[in-house]
Amino acid sequence: MKVIDFRFRPNTPETLTGIQNSAMFKELCRYINFPQMRPQSVPEVVADLDAHGVEWAVITGRDCETTYGGKSNNESVVEFVRQFPNKFIGFVGLDPHKGMKAVRELSHAVEHLGLRGAAIDPYLAKIYPHDAKYYPIYSKCCELDIPIIMTTGPATLVPDAIIDHVAPRYIDIVARDFPELKIIISHGGYPWVNEAIIVAERNRNVYIDLSEYERSPQAEAYVQAANTMIGEKILYASAHPFVDFRRALKTYESLGFTPEVRRKIMYENAAKVLGLSPQTSSATVDRTQVQDMVGEIVKEVMSRLGRV
Repeated sequence: MKVIDFRFRPNTPETLTGIQNSAMFKELCRYINFPQMRPQSVPEVVADLDAHGVEWAVITGRDCETTYGGKSNNESVVEFVRQFPNKFIGFVGLDPHKGMKAVRELSHAVEHLGLRGAAIDPYLAKIYPHDAKYYPIYSKCCELDIPIIMTTGPATLVPDAIIDHVAPRYIDIVARDFPELKIIISHGGYPWVNEAIIVAERNRNVYIDLSEYERSPQAEAYVQAANTMIGEKILYASAHPFVDFRRALKTYESLGFTPEVRRKIMYENAAKVLGLSPQTSSATVDRTQVQDMVGEIVKEVMSRLGRV
C-alpha cells in the first residue's frame, strides 16, 4: 500500500539534538526519554521510507522565535526538500507575531524555495487560531492555493502553553472565515476528539491527522467516524521521530479502518490535499520526466530526418 506521511521529521543528528534542546520540548523530551531511536543520515532515512512504502513525507517547519526564542528550523526543511525533492514535501513554519515579515517569508518559501504549505502552532504562539494576527497568513495561503497545518494536542510539559488555544472550535471559526483554505488539524485536535470530528465533518476544507493519539483514551471515535462519516478527511501521519514511523504504520494496520477507508487515509486523502494525482508516486515522477525527455528527443530526431 502506498503511503503519504503527513507529519514527519528526519531523525538526523541535528534534528534530534534540536528537539531535545528546544525551549518548548526540553522537559517533555526528558519525561518521555526522547529520542528512542538512533540518528541517521538523510539518505538512510529515505532508504527506510522507501523500504516501507512511504512515497512522500511532509516535513513541517516551526517558528516560535517571538515567544520562545531561538531560530526557526525552516532552513533545514528547505535543505531536506532540496536534497530529496521526490520524497520530502516542505511546509514553512510561521510566527504570527512577525506580521508582514511572516507573510513575505511564506511567499518566498513557496514561490522560490519549493515549499508547498504552511505550518502554525497557536499554543506556542500563545494566541488563538482565529486571532487577527493569523489572518494575513491565511489570506496569503488562499492566494497561493496551499494548505496549512495547525498543530493541536495537549502540549504536555510545554512551558506556559495553554491548550485552549488549540481547541478545534476555534479552528471552526477560521474554516468559516476562509472556506478556500485547506486546514489540517494535526494531532487529532486531541483531547477534543468529538469536537475535532464535527469540525472536519461540517467544513469541506478541514482535515485531521491523528499523529501520536491514535491509541489514546476516546480515540476509537476517530475510527468510527472515519468508517461512517469522514473517511475522506483523515490523513495518516506518524509524528516521526517522536513516534517511529514503522510503529505508526503497524498501528494503522490494526486500528479497525475498513480497507477502502484505510486506503484513503494512508494515501488518497493526502494526495488530494497536496494536489497530487492519487496514481502519482515519488518514483513515477522521475519515470514521467524521463519519458517526456525521450519523447522530445524522438521528435527532434524525426524532424532532422525529415529535413535530410
